[in-house]
Amino acid sequence: MTGETAENLKAEGLRLFQEGLYEEALRCFGQAQERFAAEGNDAEAAEMLNNQGVVYRVLHRWEEARTALEEARAVFARIGDRHREAQALGNLGGLLASRGDALRAQEYLRQAADIFAEVGDTQRRAETLLALGTQMWKAGDRWGGIAAYQAGLEMLEHPTPQQKTLRGLIHLVGRLFRLRLPTV
Repeated sequence: MTGETAENLKAEGLRLFQEGLYEEALRCFGQAQERFAAEGNDAEAAEMLNNQGVVYRVLHRWEEARTALEEARAVFARIGDRHREAQALGNLGGLLASRGDALRAQEYLRQAADIFAEVGDTQRRAETLLALGTQMWKAGDRWGGIAAYQAGLEMLEHPTPQQKTLRGLIHLVGRLFRLRLPTV
């Protein structure tokens, strides 16, 4: 793989990840990161860090995941890539949620949702609000969790049949009991 371009290594890493070959994907993302950095492409180098963070999470290598995702987020913030910054924040929120830290996960997920709204990515904002609602519920904020989850369901561009059903049930319960959920 020494003659491969950074883009080829990135594509190979994604393919390997999708096939469940995580260690191999991690190696490709690391090599791609080095090459992008050598080319002066900070955005793509940080994207490879973000990808490595996701792989580390799958491998339950929590500290390495947190470090990679935080470094990626910092680079995206520094270069003004708000969309990728939101993705890294969402990944950090997911990492914290998987570690049982619902309150800190909420902080990152809120930030990610706000940035996705700012950049106009409705689908990713919706997905982030669903995750935020789940974390709020787990932390004991039932009404806030339902409100965030409902907001996410409403924004989804292509909800699954289960999500459509849940959206309808939430509307029905709200009408029956004349509930007003807090806004998100």
